[in-house]
This record gives sequence, structure tokens and C-alpha cells, in this order.
Amino acid sequence: MLATDQIKGQLRQQMAELGKQNTLKRIRDSPNGTYLDGGDLGEILLPQRYVPNDMDPEDTISVFVFTDSEDRIVATTETPRAVAGQFAALKVINVNQKVGAFLDWGLSKDLLLPYREQTSHPQEGDICVVYILVDELSGRIIASEHLMEFTNNDQARFGFEEEVDLLVTDQTPLGYKAIINDKHMGLLYQTELSEPLDYGQRIVGYVTKVREDGNIDLRRDRAGYGRVKPIGEQILEALKCHEGTLPFDDKSSPESIRDEFDVSKQAFKRALGLLYKQKQIRFENNGIKLVDS
Repeated sequence: MLATDQIKGQLRQQMAELGKQNTLKRIRDSPNGTYLDGGDLGEILLPQRYVPNDMDPEDTISVFVFTDSEDRIVATTETPRAVAGQFAALKVINVNQKVGAFLDWGLSKDLLLPYREQTSHPQEGDICVVYILVDELSGRIIASEHLMEFTNNDQARFGFEEEVDLLVTDQTPLGYKAIINDKHMGLLYQTELSEPLDYGQRIVGYVTKVREDGNIDLRRDRAGYGRVKPIGEQILEALKCHEGTLPFDDKSSPESIRDEFDVSKQAFKRALGLLYKQKQIRFENNGIKLVDS
């Protein structure tokens, strides 16, 4: 029974998934490139320009499997910015009046956002937050702006202030909606933000509550003084790495503080205050200096 399970597991590993990264075995060469074993998808061509010069006949290779402009299943060693089953913020590089918008997702073939999957009617140069999927009708990999169709809060389980990855989407009167770990949708409240967020911005956040109705409350930073000590330690470490001085103080801009320390100005000022009371730093010349022990 164990041997049978192992064989099944090996077979599953060999079956290529469309729209995903796959590790596939080389089976034969052709003038156009190398064919890889795609399992149920059949032989998959890796075009010659992507075949490594040192690849041996029995080698396996990590490739992304997708469909080309003629709807043939092919492989590439190029790495997309996101794969099927993930959300991403992608730039519109072209709009075709017949089919939709084309997005730059890091491959030589652009990603189609069909008109039927649009909610914002994007123009060239716009950023779109989309979900990437394999279209059941055409078998092609496409993008969709119908984000709520691909999130589900029913099974969301988080501990208090659990750290999560967030992708900022719509702004509402209460704050910003954000996709959590490519699975759920939550809300960052405006009243708890020290600076505005950008559409399509990726940040680290913290879950504060999963409500009975399934809504998820989020914060940009941990609450209260619980994070003051870690921020203080981060400031001290940065001071030691810069000969004991830093061009930051309680008058620095929120943007510069966020860029350097990834915290709000309010939290940064609290940490500075604590370090000053502990006589570990002093303020001078529009910055802070480490006090010699």
C-alpha cells in the first residue's frame, strides 16, 4: 500500500500545472527546443532560447507553464510576478478595443484582462489589482478584477495581532480594503493609519479581530506600546551600524520614517522618547546620537 501511495505521489509530482511553476523532466530535443514531460498535459515545449547550455538529457528543470499566442501549452524559464491562484498589482501596457487590457506580468507574453473581467475600465499606464486564473471557457491564463469572487473569509482563522501579508485594494469611507495572504479580504481603518496608502501597495499588517460576520479588522502596526521596545532595539541597531548617528528625529517626515524603519511616525516618536528617558540617545543636529555607555 505504501509503495502504491509513493508511486501515486511521484505521478502527481510529474503532472504539470498550467499557470504554475513546475519541475519537469526533459524527454527529447527538437530543432525548436526541448520537450518536457507534462504528464496529463502531454509533451511541453521549452523553446530553444530558454534551454540551458549545460542541460543533460535526463535533467529536470524548473519552468513556468502557460499558453502562447496560438494557445499551445509551452514552458519558459522566465519568472512571472504572480502565478495562477495569486493576486497581484500589474501595470497596463496596452488596451485592445476588441478583447481587453494587456498587463505586464514579467513574461514575454502579456497577461490578458478581458473586458468581462474588468471593473475599472483601465487605460494604458494604469495599475490594476487582479486575480490570476486559468479560464474554464478558453483554457487560457487570464486576469480578473472581480476580487471578491476569489476571496473567502468563511474559514479565516487568525491569532490576535498575527502578522500577515497585505495587498491594498479599494479605499472606502472607513479605510482601505486589503487582500490577506492571497486568500481573505480585510479592512485597515483610516483612524488607525498614520499616512495614506497606495492602491496596489504590498505591506505587512496585523489582524486585530475576525468578526462573527466574517469581516476581518487589520492594523498597519501592532497596537499600543507593545511594539515600542522592538522599534527601540531597531533604532539602536541602526545607530551602531552608522557610527552612532542617524538623520532622524521626532520632526522627520512620516514617509522617511516608514521607508527606513517600516513603522508609523507615532510609534517611532514613542520609541525615541523611551530611549531618551533611558539616556541611550540624545538629540542633536536634526538627528539622534547614541550616548556612550
